[in-house]
Amino acid sequence: MTDRDEVDQIVGAWHRVRPDLDLAPLEVMSRITRIARLLDKARRRSFERHGLETWEFDVLAALRREGDPYSLSPGALVAQTLVTSGTMTNRVDRLVARGLVTREPDPTDRRGVVVSATVRGLDQVDAAMTDLIEVERALLGALTTADQARLTQTLRALLSSLHEPRPE
Repeated sequence: MTDRDEVDQIVGAWHRVRPDLDLAPLEVMSRITRIARLLDKARRRSFERHGLETWEFDVLAALRREGDPYSLSPGALVAQTLVTSGTMTNRVDRLVARGLVTREPDPTDRRGVVVSATVRGLDQVDAAMTDLIEVERALLGALTTADQARLTQTLRALLSSLHEPRPE
């Protein structure tokens, strides 16, 4: 094999000192971890070009995906971004201060609020999303379309198997 990477070196070193272990999981998971770190760096650089942090993109993208009027309750944002309600309150406060979202009373529930993306927030998330797609397309450049489809299917199966069951 000529296409060896740093994971091959790590696995080889472990194999030398612990030949009793089946290192197959390390072959996969170490590569996923390294890919995730590189992807995170590339995404952060992409978002920074548009004046956003990763968490800001996450919140704005959740609102954008909702479609017009680009609004969600804080609870729905918590569910979509997988953070605590306290963290979301802080994030919404910071986005309101930057003029990227508004927080208004929920017209259907006097006790609730609705978070909505502003025009500025929508413009920034749209520009960041366009850039992100191009960055990620370049990152996948070494794979054929068929390779990408197989990888998508394989990763979907792995991710599905790792999800914790939802409480009922």
